[in-house]
Amino acid sequence: MYLIAGLGNPEKDYSNTRHNMGFDVINKITNITGIKVLKSKFNALYGMGEINNKKVILIKPQTYMNLSGESIIQFKKFYKISNKNIIVIYDDIDLKLGDIRLKPKGSSGTHNGMKSVIENLKTEDFIRVRIGIGTPENKEDIINYVIGAIPKREKEILNKSVEKAAQSVIEILQNGIDIAMNKFN
Repeated sequence: MYLIAGLGNPEKDYSNTRHNMGFDVINKITNITGIKVLKSKFNALYGMGEINNKKVILIKPQTYMNLSGESIIQFKKFYKISNKNIIVIYDDIDLKLGDIRLKPKGSSGTHNGMKSVIENLKTEDFIRVRIGIGTPENKEDIINYVIGAIPKREKEILNKSVEKAAQSVIEILQNGIDIAMNKFN
């Protein structure tokens, strides 16, 4: 079984923000696969189904970004999911707008949501799908940049990234992280 977690913030005020790329990818995966993410458990919205004959749980933690790991660890423990079968999808200011990067493990970088995930899982050894949102011109204004509304021009680029990231998750499930990295990085 795989746990696929998209990071974001739960309120409507955050729905059109760079910080909700993880939620957007989960929504795209649900559109592609038909798996509905409507149930509530462990402070998350979730849905269960199959993708490429693999059982999956899709989740959108509702704990707010900086506490995302609290929800993910509860699903991991309850369903006895191996770290190698956890995929976390999130926005990354260290990547150019529109780029995506897949990694089998790594640090949290500057991302507080990922710091929470690593802290709760007590490991950096799980798959990441990072969506580049670019860096703000004023680096001291990062918070407003990640939770502010996305301009139309950028939204079109990010929509393509969301589609690509959703396809990359499906590729990981079908052929593994190494093949997916060669195809999407």
